[in-house]
Amino acid sequence: MSQPSIAPVVERVDARKRYEILVDGKRAGLTAYRDRGEQRVFFHTEVDDAFAGQGLASRLVQEALTDVRKSGKRIVPVCPYVAAFLERHDEFADITDPVTPDVLQWLDTELTDLLHQRLPL
Repeated sequence: MSQPSIAPVVERVDARKRYEILVDGKRAGLTAYRDRGEQRVFFHTEVDDAFAGQGLASRLVQEALTDVRKSGKRIVPVCPYVAAFLERHDEFADITDPVTPDVLQWLDTELTDLLHQRLPL
């Protein structure tokens, strides 16, 4: 008789600036962000192929956005998955800001700086 699996858990990992969803203690997916003042800019969401089709991405984003609300921040959905999720879930409309060219330029600089920190010259 197999042991029942533990329900998926979503954790905010501040050091890596992302939320992770864990299944039986293993990371199954993540949604990455960068904070820009009072905005939490989500730019990438992924779920490992081994966990696809289980609704984990939706649960991950739902819990991440709920955490953003609790923290008093606002959501900027650069990530296409987060943007699509928000179109289906208007309960977050009051804390969602539009993706603007200014935000995209800022994010590009943030991510470029991150790459330069990790890659030796």
